[in-house]
Amino acid sequence: MRKLASIILFLAILSNSFGQSKNAPLQISHLTGDFYVYKTFHDYKGTMISANALYLVTDKGVVLFDAPWDQTQFQPLLDTIKARHNKEVIMCFATHSHDDRAGGLGFYRQKGIKTYTIKTTDQILKQKNEKRAEFVIPNDTTFTVGQHTFHVYYPGKGHAPDNIVVWFNKEKVLYGGCFIKSAEAKDLGYLGDADVKEWEKSIQKVQSKFKNPKYIITGHDDWKDLSSLKHTLKLVQEYNAEKISNKK
Repeated sequence: MRKLASIILFLAILSNSFGQSKNAPLQISHLTGDFYVYKTFHDYKGTMISANALYLVTDKGVVLFDAPWDQTQFQPLLDTIKARHNKEVIMCFATHSHDDRAGGLGFYRQKGIKTYTIKTTDQILKQKNEKRAEFVIPNDTTFTVGQHTFHVYYPGKGHAPDNIVVWFNKEKVLYGGCFIKSAEAKDLGYLGDADVKEWEKSIQKVQSKFKNPKYIITGHDDWKDLSSLKHTLKLVQEYNAEKISNKK
């Protein structure tokens, strides 16, 4: 009887973790190899908006790139990763200071997970009196965790003054966060902290530095179209051209 109960409990955990519907608050997709994209949702001005983030499974543990936008999913994400991979999350990087990226820093730091941002992000969070990461890292640095190596890079201002991208050279995975718009985006979205003029130069730096990506993960909406970085550049250039035209 106990064995049957254990089996039922295990199946319930599996169902909760992997029986995902379009309405599930936490949705996980296998990208390639040890890479997984996860999606959460947030009510922004009356509209439910999705946010994409990434996690990487290594021999040493799991590395998160950005926290869920939905605070109710901070712990379920850890639980689902544990159930699926039998590993703990050991590191978490926030790619800029907005809530859809850095909102979980305090939670994960409290859990004993090592948390990381660049200095500019740390300064912004400090000014806003928000939870900060345990570790402040250089703007251009390489990490090796278990069998994986990745490059954290600050290309310059764009969607935010502190947006970073992450490059996995072996697998040619570019994690762009909100710095890269989905190929289906009709505009640049929230620009409250953006520097659209500099964004163009920053995109060109990324294109020059990280060539021929096989996967590009955008901050929101669909990420499967590889034209997303070029599309973002096009949106930025159109925005800047319109600004110049309006000044005449």
